[in-house]
Amino acid sequence: MLVGVPKEIKNHEYRVGLTPPSVHELVARGHQVIVQTNAGTEIGLTDAQYVAAGAVMVEKADDIFARADMIVKVKEPQPGECAMLREGQILYTYLHLAPDPEQTAALVKSKAVCIAYETITGAGGGLPLLAPMSEVAGRMAIQAGAAHLEKSKGGMGLLLGGVPGVAPGHIVIIGAGVVGTNALQMAVGTGARVTVLDKNIERLRQLDLVYGNRIATVYSTGHAIEEAVLAADLVIGGVLVPGAAAPKLVTKSMISRMKKGAVVVDVAIDQGGCFETSHATTHAIPTYVVDGVVHYCVANMPGAVARTSTFALNNATIGHALALANKGWRRALLDDAHLRQGLNVCLGQVTYQAVAQTLGYDYVPADTLLA
Repeated sequence: MLVGVPKEIKNHEYRVGLTPPSVHELVARGHQVIVQTNAGTEIGLTDAQYVAAGAVMVEKADDIFARADMIVKVKEPQPGECAMLREGQILYTYLHLAPDPEQTAALVKSKAVCIAYETITGAGGGLPLLAPMSEVAGRMAIQAGAAHLEKSKGGMGLLLGGVPGVAPGHIVIIGAGVVGTNALQMAVGTGARVTVLDKNIERLRQLDLVYGNRIATVYSTGHAIEEAVLAADLVIGGVLVPGAAAPKLVTKSMISRMKKGAVVVDVAIDQGGCFETSHATTHAIPTYVVDGVVHYCVANMPGAVARTSTFALNNATIGHALALANKGWRRALLDDAHLRQGLNVCLGQVTYQAVAQTLGYDYVPADTLLA
């Protein structure tokens, strides 16, 4: 199979779909890989490294889209990229379609085979291709929140850990999944007071066993969220419904009553966000203020630490990339029920139920297109 890796064109996106070691894995199995010139240069992955791994460098993205059987990316395709997709071509990348009707319409129109990293499941449950970016984003959320609590960045001028004689700040983490747990690890390290909310009592028990009295675990209800948010200096929103739009757990009314200069970090913004006042921002202008509260809602947070993110992502994606290249998409999807969950749009049909329901498309189960 001919696999193509275009350079990412979204604002401040320096990650790349395949690293040189991943290219080597594909080439070693008899596949050809074409990579756009300078696709990984910004994160220290040179064209020479790709050539040494067996790739052929190509100057223009449109050549890659025109020639490749499978396109491997990181971020969802931008409108110009969607227009270059063709019927039956495999697109293997993050899609986040539920909050994005324009992209969904463009992918349906293209009749490409669109496989989303974020909905592929794992043998033990969970979303293994989303997990590495959730780990990165969860850890970054505390860094970003701590920085924006500084006065120069619009915050209240608070040091999360305090100092002897001055009380530490209060971090509230909504959701105890991969994002929340990684945020929690960093939050505890700052010396702040930490509260974590989740609906899964078993998960809260696990965290209590690990962290003991260094954190407070609270069962998540509307009342509990409101109480915690109003007392917080920093709120991390890390709630995900696989493939669907994130629930709005923090209302505009709650935001308006928070401390002035508090910071909220919405890690769920890729799926529409879990704060009612959230809208997506970029690394160029990462924050805005609503009712005196600083909102950090960068839609591709891991893009800021693009080198770490690229290698972490490739560790999770290369296995399925090899299966798709070795077997072709039909056989690969038939053989692997977990990979089949990643099929969101195929040959002009929406094949992921949550996306179809959210955006008003007819849902066509993937199995019916593979028969």
